[in-house]
Amino acid sequence: MVEQHSPDLDAVFKALADPTRRDMLQRLAREELSVSELAAPLDMSLAAASKHIQVLERAGLVRRTVQGRTHTCSLDAQPLHAGMEWLRHYERFWTERVDALERLVRAAHSPTKRRKP
Repeated sequence: MVEQHSPDLDAVFKALADPTRRDMLQRLAREELSVSELAAPLDMSLAAASKHIQVLERAGLVRRTVQGRTHTCSLDAQPLHAGMEWLRHYERFWTERVDALERLVRAAHSPTKRRKP
């Protein structure tokens, strides 16, 4: 089980909390992109895109390489595994609870056998 108050896990969920960053990750899952290529479809400045990328870098989700003046970003999905493990724990928890509730509801609505006197 992933620790509940892990700074790494917090950084991953913080990074994923923003739709712009999720869009960037989705595109980086297909191919490496420069900062300007990440910024262009989002209609944002390079400075704004760079700030989003920094959040993704702090979470360990993006790696940036620099060649000359070009900053190229690539996805590192490894930190997502901790988030997935944390979510799976709660998926099991809620699945068990919903199953138990379903059994109770069915038992409450099932016809009871009456005893003959």
